[in-house]
Amino acid sequence: MMHTLIPAANIQWENFQMSQIDTCVSIVPYFRIHAGKIGEFKQICEKFVARTSSEAGCLYYGFCFDGDLAFCREAYADGAAALAHIEHVGDIIQEALQISNLERFEIHGHEAELAIMRAPLAGLNPLWLSWELGFRR
Repeated sequence: MMHTLIPAANIQWENFQMSQIDTCVSIVPYFRIHAGKIGEFKQICEKFVARTSSEAGCLYYGFCFDGDLAFCREAYADGAAALAHIEHVGDIIQEALQISNLERFEIHGHEAELAIMRAPLAGLNPLWLSWELGFRR
């Protein structure tokens, strides 16, 4: 099947504002694991997964690894569910940070949902990425 590219100037952007109704929030943490601690960190990840599996507002959750770098791939129904998750696993986060450094921390979502999270997470200094264009199935 051949697809035709439409020049950006010809796109009717108002037809693409799905982000205005999508409340999904992604939390994007990258952890640099201390030397010799990868096995221990993966055991902590099992705790994260077990506890998070009971959260109704969690859409998906899992860990990806590249050597000593771990990434938690996670998304929530909305900002309130994302905040509830952080509170729910707070003790495990502290345990993970004993053997790793939070190398990068991003929050992705619609601005209305990010606004709910900004004050409670200000001390973590995340990079806030507001979703403006796209679609969700």
